[in-house]
Amino acid sequence: MGGDDIIEVQDLEHTFGDFAAVRGISFTVRKGEIFSFLGPNGAGKSTTINILTTLLPLQKGMVRVAGYDVAHEPGKVREAIGIVFQDDVLDRDLTVQETMEFHGRLYSIPREERRSRIENLLRVVELEPKRNERTKNLSGGMKRRLQIARGLLTRPDVLFLDEPTQGLDPQTRLRIWDYIRQVNGAGTTIFLTTHYMEEADILSDRISIIDHGRIVVSGTPTELKNALGEDVVYLETEDDRRTRDALHGIEAIRSVTESPRGLSITISADGSHCLPRIIDAVRGAGIGISNVNLKKPTMDDVFVHYTGRELRDTRA
Repeated sequence: MGGDDIIEVQDLEHTFGDFAAVRGISFTVRKGEIFSFLGPNGAGKSTTINILTTLLPLQKGMVRVAGYDVAHEPGKVREAIGIVFQDDVLDRDLTVQETMEFHGRLYSIPREERRSRIENLLRVVELEPKRNERTKNLSGGMKRRLQIARGLLTRPDVLFLDEPTQGLDPQTRLRIWDYIRQVNGAGTTIFLTTHYMEEADILSDRISIIDHGRIVVSGTPTELKNALGEDVVYLETEDDRRTRDALHGIEAIRSVTESPRGLSITISADGSHCLPRIIDAVRGAGIGISNVNLKKPTMDDVFVHYTGRELRDTRA
């Protein structure tokens, strides 16, 4: 583990009865980066974030956040972090200003310091005109912006964002992304959980894909996409097994895996040059082709490659 690691997790396991939610994961988050946990609902993302933020007890493994052990120094961990939850946890009858004031008092921030921080943060998240509005009257996007401002009030070393843009419209999502970048640019480390491919791709310095309680691959968005090759071909045929045999020996092909869109073929060379050879080889073996799709690798393709399935944008 490096000296620049602000989060260290080793061999973390967590079970609920007979269900293993987290199955021996290890990872680090570097100070000052935006780190994303990407995976479907039920993959272990929320369980992990709840352990890191001391909301769930540590069962097995080692977790340190901002230099503190979550099992032995939970109070110190809580002082060093901010959290924005997936679900709305605002008091509906408090105004925007009262919500911020209450949180500041809860953390014993001195009055003048509290006032100046609140003014600054409401300006950052563009909620100054809504300061006297009760939170129950705010839109979903405004509520999320208020939660981010509240999470930043204590000037945390790490801000945990659990599915911060779930359920928001695309325009509001882009604004939240801007706020996340601003917060990170001011020096706060961001730990993000998401099931939005584009969100992880655009925002993250590094990504760990988690599925069924295990980390299947980690890296920068560019590394993960480049590892697949220069292009990806999705090929739907009448016989996938025989197609695999027919493709043996084509040098440019890195891998052939099954996916919901047929066979996913990763290619190390220019796909437009390689594609005719692939089609000739399949048709030459007498196998019918129903659909062909050539594209540059995206995070969707990375997920399909490592898990064998697509990450659907649905709520579990």
